[in-house]
Amino acid sequence: MKVLVLNGSPKKKSDTFRMTEAFLEGLNRNQDHDIEVVNVIEKNISACKGCFSCWMAGDGHCVINDDQNHILDSMCESDLVIWSFPLYCYSMPSHLKAVLDRTIPLVQKNMTTSEDGTIRHEALADLSHMNTFVISGCGFPDFEGNFEPLREMIRHCFCSSQMVCVPEAPLFNILEAASVADSLLEKFKKAGEEFSANMKLSDKTIAELEIPMIPKENYLRGVNTNQ
Repeated sequence: MKVLVLNGSPKKKSDTFRMTEAFLEGLNRNQDHDIEVVNVIEKNISACKGCFSCWMAGDGHCVINDDQNHILDSMCESDLVIWSFPLYCYSMPSHLKAVLDRTIPLVQKNMTTSEDGTIRHEALADLSHMNTFVISGCGFPDFEGNFEPLREMIRHCFCSSQMVCVPEAPLFNILEAASVADSLLEKFKKAGEEFSANMKLSDKTIAELEIPMIPKENYLRGVNTNQ
């Protein structure tokens, strides 16, 4: 299986990507997958100009000459695309959002009605073989009012993809929290093994991955007293 990982964190020591690395370790336990990791912050990817020249060309590429076309080609070749990123203003970081915005060369101008009644652009590339998985961490201690906007965006953009949202991600950089952080990383490793076997995670597994590592009151106390 060919796997493309889009690492959207702007930091080298990324809380979210630690979870993704553990997931990949489990996913590729038997070393039988071809995994490409793209650190998006290191790439030259401009914002979409909205020129729609890609639709006129119809070749699945963007007319802007930067690193995006390599990502588009890799997407079309991949069986699994993992979007890994920290929550930024209830969405994804701007440099990764530019990647998402510029996937429009993979669709056509013509529109069609999907099975759920949503109007969508017709596909240009055959992506029926491609699965999408999203891992996002945030610095808040819970989900209420935080991940809902992102979940809605992902639902529309990736349709049947699965998503894991993890609160309290900064605990991965706190030495005193190593025991609970390491326990969660082990769960991500096992989740990767499960995904490799089934090409999806059970609802139970996702729920276990999303459980806050420590009680909200303790997390808030630690954040507000260490400034």
